[in-house]
Amino acid sequence: MSVTGEKQVVDRGASPHSAERRQAARGGVIGISGAAIGSVMGFALTFILARSLGEAGSGVVLQTIAIFTIVLGLAKAGMDTAAVWLLPRLQISDRSTLRGATMALLVPPAVVGSLLALLLAVLAPQLGAGGDADSQQLVQAVQGASWFLPAAAIMMVALAATRALGNIVPYAAIGNIGLPVARPLLVLGSLGLGALGLGTLPVLASIAWAAPAAIAMVAALLILWRRVGAHERGAGSHGPLWPARELNVQIWKFALPRWFSSGVEQSIIWFDVVLVGLIAGAGAAGVYGAASRFVSVGLIVATAMRMVVSPRFSALLGENKTRLVQDLYSTTVSWIVLLGAPVYALFMFFAPTVLGWLGSGFESGSTALIVLCAGALTFLMAGNVDALLMMSGRSGWMAVNKVIVLVLNVLGNLWLVPLWGITGAAVSWAFSLLLDSVLASVESRIFLGIKFGARQVFYALFVAGVCVVPVSLLTRALMGQSTAAVFVAGATSMAALAAWCWLDRKRLHLDDLALLSRSGRREAPAAT
Repeated sequence: MSVTGEKQVVDRGASPHSAERRQAARGGVIGISGAAIGSVMGFALTFILARSLGEAGSGVVLQTIAIFTIVLGLAKAGMDTAAVWLLPRLQISDRSTLRGATMALLVPPAVVGSLLALLLAVLAPQLGAGGDADSQQLVQAVQGASWFLPAAAIMMVALAATRALGNIVPYAAIGNIGLPVARPLLVLGSLGLGALGLGTLPVLASIAWAAPAAIAMVAALLILWRRVGAHERGAGSHGPLWPARELNVQIWKFALPRWFSSGVEQSIIWFDVVLVGLIAGAGAAGVYGAASRFVSVGLIVATAMRMVVSPRFSALLGENKTRLVQDLYSTTVSWIVLLGAPVYALFMFFAPTVLGWLGSGFESGSTALIVLCAGALTFLMAGNVDALLMMSGRSGWMAVNKVIVLVLNVLGNLWLVPLWGITGAAVSWAFSLLLDSVLASVESRIFLGIKFGARQVFYALFVAGVCVVPVSLLTRALMGQSTAAVFVAGATSMAALAAWCWLDRKRLHLDDLALLSRSGRREAPAAT
């Protein structure tokens, strides 16, 4: 398919494979920077909650965040993924339809989010059936946070649309930086109000966590509208405010399965925190939820790469450029493993120490953290295979996968948590991630012909292991489980990894990242 009137900027003389990798590298650095800041602020939030509220109080807030996030997955109505799938294709085929398509993507989360917020507020008292103080605080916290659900849903779809239109900066600036920075600051402010007797601390902290979504929504909508206008001016025409029936049907046909699977997907990630709270109490949920926050640090690169490659997957698959998709997928998986695996290795070797940073009692989650890291490592090795499957238009298969995985995850939690406590929840979650990755990988191989790049992935894993494992073992033997040991092992491992990556940059395709340090380079439009 030729691209009419659309110029893609690539380096002069670059092959299509190299150009795709370099585009992913550029966007990836922006995404990684934003995700890193967001992850740091997320840890700061966890630290504040743990130190200020203890195990039980932080457990109430983390359960509220879990419930809010699960319902948010449904409130988006699948329109965030639909935007990433559809808008890159409309940029190629007919930019005059972007305005109408964008409106059709934004209205459903506003309506569905409002209805779900009301439903959540009405049903929340069921969470207080235990009758204890922690359960009652959970009810109030969920009800207070629920009113910000529509704003959060609209914000997420708007940011996905800006990313789909070729600009990851708003997503990084608002979603990965602005919102995560605002949340711990507002939570600190809410704790001050609580100290003055103006409310219950966990409830105020939960509302403070949700509130910034309203401001973020306004910013995201303004940026998106300007972005759509820029594309329309480039096309020389302004489209209708609402899309034609055929396009609207196309949006819903893609979004409906994803609507369902998105809620299921968030349940796989967060529902175990809720179940742990219901089965083992708010204190156990606080420890388990805190351990889960450490796991998110290793997903920084994977998250950043997904933001970048999803629109590229959609556009390339729409033009049947399977070989380019295969190369882009395999290369980014190796980057994800290379940069994410060392983080999990360090956490596994120093689990008691890093959890001890949160306060007394949190070290009890050490075994759970080790299991969670092992499960997340298998997830990294599959890369963004979920995004690959979604962007091919097979969101129905994604929904089936997520249902299977969620059912097994819930059953596993109900069976293992009473036996092993939060370690049981970690085992169930780790198995769920492995199964999810295997299902999506097999389906991508069957439907798309995209193979799991075992040689690249295992080589990246080997490099990460050689750089981190011996150093961590030696440091722990000499310095024990201490904060100093964590930083010494981390710094030494990262130095070794950086040296290896530099010397072996060609094999790891890291030479494409060198573009990021060059400026003033001449650029030329790619052949269409």
